[in-house]
Amino acid sequence: MTEDEISKIIIGCAIEVHKQLGPGLLESAYQECLYYELLQADLKVKREVPMPIVYKEVKLDHGYRIDLLVENKVVIEIKTVESLNDVHTAQTITYLKLGNYKLGLLLNFHVSLMKNGIKRIIN
Repeated sequence: MTEDEISKIIIGCAIEVHKQLGPGLLESAYQECLYYELLQADLKVKREVPMPIVYKEVKLDHGYRIDLLVENKVVIEIKTVESLNDVHTAQTITYLKLGNYKLGLLLNFHVSLMKNGIKRIIN
């Protein structure tokens, strides 16, 4: 399955979670529900994937974690903020670069319509 095919399934699952819960909850609630939906869609999903930093050949475990990694191909970063900003995008880009992934989805559940809270990020 390609990254684009996976992302379409992820977006459908995110919309379903948002329809059921609406805005206003913590990121962890959306993460747990999206994890459940993705598993129901028969996708391989990992939660809180450690993302070490490599600096001059030294591996630093600095506590960064990818919210969800789907099929070892697509990074999902979940937010519940008034609006996405450059720092959120930079964080997702960093995860893509460090893990050598091609596609990331930055999902903000603090919106009235989920389609307005989706940002695709390509490495």
